[in-house]
Amino acid sequence: MSEYKFVTNWNFDSPIENVWEAITKSENWPLWWSCVKKVELIQEGDKNGVGSIRRFVWKGKLPYELNFEMKVTGVERPYKMEGIAEGELRGTGIWTLEQRDGSTAVRYNWNVRTTKWWMNLLAPIAKPIFNWNHDYVMNEGGKGLARYLHQTARQTS
Repeated sequence: MSEYKFVTNWNFDSPIENVWEAITKSENWPLWWSCVKKVELIQEGDKNGVGSIRRFVWKGKLPYELNFEMKVTGVERPYKMEGIAEGELRGTGIWTLEQRDGSTAVRYNWNVRTTKWWMNLLAPIAKPIFNWNHDYVMNEGGKGLARYLHQTARQTS
């Protein structure tokens, strides 16, 4: 399996509660994040969402989809949400939000391994293309969330 470590930073001129609501309500992501093709609730979690499991279907610029389930393992409302991915991607994702002078800084750490045989076979030469595709997906997410929040996103990485 090939390993990937991604860090994405977004900034929004919006209260942290608004950004938190948009990020934690992943069933609405297909409404504003063009690369999210489907989100399906598999299991309800507790009142904070811990233990919930959702199945995601993603499609970037490249001609393939990625399917995986994400289980929420920790929530510190409205600052942090952690999860574990299983499926065609395996690993961890951590959303961290911070209020800064009326704006909200968002950081997403995504540490995953691919399980698709052909991706692992091609990884030694195609890893830069897979990285580019991930950056495209996250850029689309930042722009989509900005539109959803009725503003302009400032993606810093």
